[in-house]
Amino acid sequence: MQLTKRGLLKTTLAVLALSLGQPVVAQDKPVIASVVFQGDQFMKSLQRGIREGAEAGGAEVLEINIDGDQAKEAEAIDTYIARGVQAIVIAPLSATNSAGALKRAKDAGIVVIALNGGLEDGSIAAATFSTANADLGKTSGIEAAAYIKDNLGGSAKVGILGFSSLLPEQSGQRTGGFKEAAAVGTTIEVVSEQDAWLPEKAVTVATDMMTAHPEINVIFAANEGGTVGAMQAVRNAGRAGQVAVFGVDGSEQLAKGLMAGDNVLQAVTAQSPVEMGRMGAEAALKVLKGEAVEAQTTVPTLLLTRRDPAAVEAFLATLQ
Repeated sequence: MQLTKRGLLKTTLAVLALSLGQPVVAQDKPVIASVVFQGDQFMKSLQRGIREGAEAGGAEVLEINIDGDQAKEAEAIDTYIARGVQAIVIAPLSATNSAGALKRAKDAGIVVIALNGGLEDGSIAAATFSTANADLGKTSGIEAAAYIKDNLGGSAKVGILGFSSLLPEQSGQRTGGFKEAAAVGTTIEVVSEQDAWLPEKAVTVATDMMTAHPEINVIFAANEGGTVGAMQAVRNAGRAGQVAVFGVDGSEQLAKGLMAGDNVLQAVTAQSPVEMGRMGAEAALKVLKGEAVEAQTTVPTLLLTRRDPAAVEAFLATLQ
């Protein structure tokens, strides 16, 4: 539902604010709204970074996870407009469909900072902090190409788990980047490509994929949940050592998977969500002070691989 009338917004504000878990009170210090679209480790870390950056700068933080619901995202943004927040730091659900509500926020005088995938309309966000989705796929693809050359004679049958029905732009860039990089110096055939971004669903889809295509010896998953599910599916099927899993995102579970002795998970490409969130909050505070900020900042990828356990252990330490 899209709330467009100010009177209706005022009438429903108290109820909506309760759903956001925040009181409706006047504030002397800046108020920053932190919006993410799911509850995985990456988004939790992103929100943690926003909170730390905002609070270090003397701001109050209001937080919401819109659980992949575009209407809920628009409703939350409209609520924050009525609430009178000074800034919204957001990982948009869609580079295109999230633009309308965020433009209303900008037009209301609210500073918008975009994280993660950002927005196609570059006029809305005062600053964008993101890791290129294609690079996330490519970095894992480069590692997969090396594995295929060293362990599979230079050729592989590949299954892919994406999330195109949730975020088509991001999923396509990640899977496309992987395919491109994994094919350099190798021969790969993608025999199955399906959506599965939550762990439970990914276990089922990856299991069915391997049953229908027993020749699969490499699986790439484009997000944390898909990678966790693919890893578990290979273990459940008794195919450890026969099917190698590569993925995207970093979490405690994935790091431990890289250190496990079963040789299933080979590499993941992580982002730096805490740092990204902190940078977003700091940029919002700078803009509110009238200071200049860079319009686009690329946060580099972080490769975590079974071949470098020391780096994996160092990453684990950052999650504590």
